[in-house]
Parts: sequence; structure tokens; C-alpha cells
Amino acid sequence: MTRAEQIAENLDRVREEIAAAAARAGRRPEDVTLVAVSKTKPAADIAAACEAGQRDFGENYAQELDRKCDELGAGPRFHMIGHLQRNKVKLVVGRVVLVQTVDSLRLAQALARRAAAAGLTVPVLLEVNVGGEWSKSGLAPDGASELLAQLGEIPQLEPRGLMCIPPFVAADQARPYFRQLRELRETLVAGLPAGHRFDQLSMGMSHDFAAAVEEGATIVRVGTAIFGERG
Repeated sequence: MTRAEQIAENLDRVREEIAAAAARAGRRPEDVTLVAVSKTKPAADIAAACEAGQRDFGENYAQELDRKCDELGAGPRFHMIGHLQRNKVKLVVGRVVLVQTVDSLRLAQALARRAAAAGLTVPVLLEVNVGGEWSKSGLAPDGASELLAQLGEIPQLEPRGLMCIPPFVAADQARPYFRQLRELRETLVAGLPAGHRFDQLSMGMSHDFAAAVEEGATIVRVGTAIFGERG
């Protein structure tokens, strides 16, 4: 089996698992966006996944994302899913469909300045550190309301929902963290003006994405189950 065939087969398997999890939760599979995490993987792997019908890809590093955009052109839709340094926003704005890792006003302001210069509006998610782990980025859950209010004053940014990376535990043990993020989103939505689209929950990775879908994920970020272990 060629590398491209293996990637296509893996994608089919992941899509089937998403569909099954959605069915168990009484949801529609098409309401869940699969983001294939392509960090450290060559452009050829992304091209193979595109050939197999995959469109959304997640990158962790701004410089790697910038290079792959140049190599691959307009085919893939990239998401920024790693910690973003303020001095790297110029590599991301205009090249991604979603910045999933906004966790501070200073980062939001840096994104807004670059977006204003480019005449763009940038869709973003607030990254929440649901496990309170010092080693991970993300704001504390009780800080989400304040940051969301601050983003509401920045017209160049469009807050669309929440993202989390829970502690690395078994899928069933991750469920409380997924529920926490879902409940936080519901609380935040209740305080927003009517019609505001704050409907995205990015949660779940290769080992627990099915549980995340059952708990309400609208975006899952899957790398290893598609591309194999990191090279």
C-alpha cells in the first residue's frame, strides 16, 4: 500500500468513527469538522489527504504553516492550532480560516493590528486550559467571559467559540473536560447579543475524538490516526 493509499484509508476510518459517534449522540456527522493535524508532516502528505477529500488541516508552528501555504496553494484550508507568538501573527493572518488558540488580549490585539492592515476579519476561538495545567497555554475558564467581552470591542476579530486540550487521559476520563468546555460555551452564549455566532467547540484528538463528538465537539483535531506517529 502506498503512503497516499494509507492516508486515504485512515481518513475513511476516522470519518466512519465520527459518523458513528455523532449517531450515538443524535447529531449529524456533517456538523463536525475534521481538522487533520499535519504539523511536522510533509506537503506531500497534505496533498494526498486533499486528494482523498480532506480540506481542513491544523498546523502548530507559524513558520511551518507559512511555508506549506506557499508550497500547496489554495487547496488546503489551514487552522492555527498551536500557541501563537505575537511576533508571528504576520505569518498567519490571511493564510488561515481560523485561529484556534487566542488566550490573551495582547495576542488578540496583535492579530487585530495585522488584520486591520490587511483589511481582513479573523475568525478566532478562545483557548481554555480546562485542566489547569501549568505546561499548557490557554486562559482559565473563569477568565473566558472577560476576554470574550474584550474581543467584542475589536472589530477585526470574530470570536466563534472555544478550544481546549485537556489532560492526556483515557477517552472516558476526558469527558468531564469536554463537558466543562461545552457548558462554558453555553454560559457565554447566554450573555451574548441575539444572533451572535459563538457555536464552535474544538476538542478531541486521535485517542478521544469519538468521546468529544458525543460530548458536543464541532471540530476535532486528528493527526496520528490519519498520518501515523510523528516522524
